[in-house]
Amino acid sequence: MFSLETLILRLLLALVAGGIIGAEREYRNKSAGFRTMILISLGSCLFTFISLQTGYPNNSDRIASNIVTGIGFLGAGVIFKSDDHIKGLTTATTIWLTAALGMGIGAGYYIISLIVCLFALLVLVAFTLLEGWIDRANQIRMYKIVCAYKEGRLKVFEQEIHKHRLKYKRNKQCRTGSDLIGIWEVRGKEKNHDSFIKELLNDSSIKEVEF
Repeated sequence: MFSLETLILRLLLALVAGGIIGAEREYRNKSAGFRTMILISLGSCLFTFISLQTGYPNNSDRIASNIVTGIGFLGAGVIFKSDDHIKGLTTATTIWLTAALGMGIGAGYYIISLIVCLFALLVLVAFTLLEGWIDRANQIRMYKIVCAYKEGRLKVFEQEIHKHRLKYKRNKQCRTGSDLIGIWEVRGKEKNHDSFIKELLNDSSIKEVEF
Protein backbone atom coordinates (compact mmCIF):
# COMPACT_ATOMS: atom_id res chain seq x y z
CA MET A 1 0.00 0.00 0.00
CA PHE A 2 1.15 3.54 -0.74
CA SER A 3 1.10 6.74 1.29
CA LEU A 4 -0.51 10.07 0.42
CA GLU A 5 2.96 11.57 -0.06
CA THR A 6 3.71 8.96 -2.74
CA LEU A 7 0.49 9.80 -4.58
CA ILE A 8 1.24 13.54 -4.47
CA LEU A 9 4.78 12.97 -5.78
CA ARG A 10 3.51 10.87 -8.67
CA LEU A 11 0.80 13.37 -9.55
CA LEU A 12 3.34 16.21 -9.55
CA LEU A 13 5.66 14.26 -11.84
CA ALA A 14 2.71 13.41 -14.11
CA LEU A 15 1.82 17.11 -14.19
CA VAL A 16 5.39 18.00 -15.23
CA ALA A 17 5.52 15.31 -17.93
CA GLY A 18 2.11 16.29 -19.33
CA GLY A 19 3.06 19.97 -19.15
CA ILE A 20 6.26 19.42 -21.15
CA ILE A 21 4.44 17.61 -23.95
CA GLY A 22 1.44 19.93 -23.76
CA ALA A 23 3.57 23.07 -24.03
CA GLU A 24 4.98 21.88 -27.35
CA ARG A 25 1.49 21.06 -28.67
CA GLU A 26 0.14 24.41 -27.46
CA TYR A 27 3.02 26.26 -29.13
CA ARG A 28 2.07 24.64 -32.43
CA ASN A 29 -1.59 25.54 -31.83
CA LYS A 30 -2.81 21.93 -31.91
CA SER A 31 -6.31 20.87 -30.88
CA ALA A 32 -5.00 19.01 -27.82
CA GLY A 33 -2.75 21.50 -26.06
CA PHE A 34 -1.25 22.38 -22.69
CA ARG A 35 -4.17 21.76 -20.32
CA THR A 36 -5.42 18.72 -22.24
CA MET A 37 -2.10 16.90 -22.06
CA ILE A 38 -1.70 17.68 -18.36
CA LEU A 39 -5.16 16.33 -17.59
CA ILE A 40 -4.52 13.17 -19.65
CA SER A 41 -1.26 12.56 -17.81
CA LEU A 42 -2.79 13.26 -14.40
CA GLY A 43 -5.84 11.11 -15.10
CA SER A 44 -3.77 8.17 -16.32
CA CYS A 45 -1.49 8.48 -13.30
CA LEU A 46 -4.40 8.55 -10.84
CA PHE A 47 -6.23 5.64 -12.49
CA THR A 48 -3.04 3.57 -12.42
CA PHE A 49 -2.40 4.46 -8.78
CA ILE A 50 -5.96 3.56 -7.77
CA SER A 51 -5.75 0.34 -9.77
CA LEU A 52 -2.60 -0.66 -7.88
CA GLN A 53 -4.22 0.25 -4.55
CA THR A 54 -7.59 -1.44 -4.99
CA GLY A 55 -6.38 -4.48 -6.87
CA TYR A 56 -3.36 -5.29 -4.72
CA PRO A 57 -1.90 -7.90 -4.74
CA ASN A 58 -3.54 -10.15 -7.37
CA ASN A 59 -5.59 -7.87 -9.62
CA SER A 60 -3.66 -4.61 -9.75
CA ASP A 61 -4.25 -4.03 -13.48
CA ARG A 62 -8.05 -4.10 -13.28
CA ILE A 63 -8.59 -0.36 -13.83
CA ALA A 64 -5.31 0.54 -15.54
CA SER A 65 -5.88 -1.94 -18.37
CA ASN A 66 -8.88 0.12 -19.54
CA ILE A 67 -6.98 3.39 -19.81
CA VAL A 68 -5.68 2.58 -23.31
CA THR A 69 -9.22 1.90 -24.51
CA GLY A 70 -10.47 5.20 -23.12
CA ILE A 71 -7.57 7.13 -24.61
CA GLY A 72 -8.44 5.66 -28.00
CA PHE A 73 -11.68 7.67 -28.03
CA LEU A 74 -9.79 10.91 -27.33
CA GLY A 75 -7.26 10.16 -30.04
CA ALA A 76 -9.96 9.41 -32.60
CA GLY A 77 -11.55 12.79 -31.88
CA VAL A 78 -8.54 14.77 -33.15
CA ILE A 79 -8.07 12.85 -36.41
CA PHE A 80 -9.85 14.28 -39.45
CA LYS A 81 -9.57 14.29 -43.23
CA SER A 82 -8.73 17.50 -45.05
CA ASP A 83 -8.74 17.40 -48.86
CA ASP A 84 -6.56 14.41 -49.70
CA HIS A 85 -4.66 14.36 -46.39
CA ILE A 86 -5.29 12.85 -42.98
CA LYS A 87 -4.53 15.33 -40.20
CA GLY A 88 -4.21 14.94 -36.44
CA LEU A 89 -2.29 11.65 -36.39
CA THR A 90 0.69 13.14 -34.55
CA THR A 91 -1.57 14.78 -31.95
CA ALA A 92 -3.51 11.52 -31.48
CA THR A 93 -0.27 9.63 -31.02
CA THR A 94 0.94 12.26 -28.56
CA ILE A 95 -2.25 11.80 -26.52
CA TRP A 96 -1.60 8.06 -26.45
CA LEU A 97 2.02 8.58 -25.38
CA THR A 98 1.08 11.12 -22.69
CA ALA A 99 -1.32 8.58 -21.20
CA ALA A 100 1.51 6.02 -21.20
CA LEU A 101 3.74 8.50 -19.37
CA GLY A 102 1.05 9.08 -16.76
CA MET A 103 0.59 5.33 -16.32
CA GLY A 104 4.32 4.79 -15.98
CA ILE A 105 4.64 7.49 -13.33
CA GLY A 106 1.52 6.23 -11.56
CA ALA A 107 3.09 2.77 -11.39
CA GLY A 108 6.31 4.20 -9.93
CA TYR A 109 8.56 4.04 -13.01
CA TYR A 110 9.79 7.62 -12.64
CA ILE A 111 13.13 7.53 -14.44
CA ILE A 112 12.07 5.62 -17.54
CA SER A 113 8.91 7.75 -17.86
CA LEU A 114 10.82 11.04 -17.72
CA ILE A 115 13.45 9.72 -20.16
CA VAL A 116 10.68 8.80 -22.62
CA CYS A 117 9.14 12.24 -22.06
CA LEU A 118 12.41 13.89 -23.11
CA PHE A 119 12.71 11.58 -26.11
CA ALA A 120 9.16 12.51 -27.12
CA LEU A 121 10.01 16.20 -26.86
CA LEU A 122 13.09 15.62 -29.01
CA VAL A 123 10.95 13.93 -31.68
CA LEU A 124 8.29 16.67 -31.63
CA VAL A 125 10.74 19.59 -31.70
CA ALA A 126 14.05 18.62 -33.29
CA PHE A 127 12.72 16.04 -35.73
CA THR A 128 10.30 18.63 -37.13
CA LEU A 129 13.31 20.20 -38.86
CA LEU A 130 14.25 16.85 -40.39
CA GLU A 131 10.65 16.29 -41.47
CA GLY A 132 10.64 19.67 -43.18
CA TRP A 133 13.82 18.81 -45.08
CA ILE A 134 12.36 15.48 -46.20
CA ASP A 135 9.17 17.21 -47.32
CA ARG A 136 11.10 19.73 -49.39
CA ALA A 137 13.18 16.94 -50.94
CA ASN A 138 10.17 14.89 -52.00
CA GLN A 139 6.73 16.47 -52.30
CA ILE A 140 3.65 14.88 -53.84
CA ARG A 141 1.14 17.27 -55.39
CA MET A 142 -1.99 16.86 -57.46
CA TYR A 143 -2.15 19.04 -60.58
CA LYS A 144 -5.33 19.78 -62.49
CA ILE A 145 -4.92 21.64 -65.77
CA VAL A 146 -7.76 22.88 -67.99
CA CYS A 147 -7.00 24.15 -71.47
CA ALA A 148 -8.61 24.43 -74.91
CA TYR A 149 -8.84 21.11 -76.72
CA LYS A 150 -5.94 20.37 -79.05
CA GLU A 151 -4.58 17.02 -80.14
CA GLY A 152 -1.59 15.98 -78.02
CA ARG A 153 -1.86 19.01 -75.75
CA LEU A 154 -1.72 17.01 -72.51
CA LYS A 155 1.38 15.21 -73.73
CA VAL A 156 3.09 18.60 -73.89
CA PHE A 157 2.36 19.16 -70.19
CA GLU A 158 3.82 15.75 -69.35
CA GLN A 159 6.97 16.67 -71.24
CA GLU A 160 7.15 19.89 -69.20
CA ILE A 161 6.78 17.92 -65.98
CA HIS A 162 9.66 15.70 -67.02
CA LYS A 163 11.74 18.73 -68.06
CA HIS A 164 11.45 20.11 -64.53
CA ARG A 165 12.85 16.85 -63.12
CA LEU A 166 9.56 15.73 -61.69
CA LYS A 167 7.97 12.30 -61.85
CA TYR A 168 4.30 11.95 -62.66
CA LYS A 169 1.45 9.48 -62.64
CA ARG A 170 -1.46 10.21 -64.96
CA ASN A 171 -4.71 10.06 -62.96
CA LYS A 172 -7.45 11.29 -65.28
CA GLN A 173 -7.90 12.91 -68.65
CA CYS A 174 -11.19 14.00 -70.16
CA ARG A 175 -12.79 16.44 -72.58
CA THR A 176 -15.69 18.68 -71.59
CA GLY A 177 -17.06 20.63 -74.54
CA SER A 178 -14.15 22.53 -76.00
CA ASP A 179 -12.02 22.08 -72.89
CA LEU A 180 -9.44 19.40 -72.14
CA ILE A 181 -8.85 18.43 -68.52
CA GLY A 182 -5.82 16.58 -67.20
CA ILE A 183 -5.06 15.48 -63.64
CA TRP A 184 -1.64 14.20 -62.55
CA GLU A 185 0.00 13.08 -59.33
CA VAL A 186 3.45 14.65 -59.43
CA ARG A 187 6.41 13.86 -57.17
CA GLY A 188 9.68 15.71 -56.75
CA LYS A 189 11.64 18.46 -54.99
CA GLU A 190 9.84 21.56 -53.78
CA LYS A 191 11.98 23.89 -55.90
CA ASN A 192 11.17 21.85 -59.03
CA HIS A 193 7.45 22.07 -58.26
CA ASP A 194 7.81 25.83 -57.82
CA SER A 195 9.51 26.31 -61.19
CA PHE A 196 6.88 24.13 -62.93
CA ILE A 197 4.03 26.05 -61.28
CA LYS A 198 5.58 29.35 -62.35
CA GLU A 199 5.65 28.15 -65.94
CA LEU A 200 2.02 27.02 -65.77
CA LEU A 201 0.87 30.37 -64.36
CA ASN A 202 2.61 32.21 -67.20
CA ASP A 203 1.06 29.98 -69.89
CA SER A 204 -1.80 31.98 -71.45
CA SER A 205 -3.23 28.87 -73.14
CA ILE A 206 -4.20 27.40 -69.75
CA LYS A 207 -7.71 28.33 -68.63
CA GLU A 208 -7.49 26.85 -65.13
CA VAL A 209 -4.81 25.25 -63.01
CA GLU A 210 -4.96 23.70 -59.52
CA PHE A 211 -1.93 22.48 -57.58
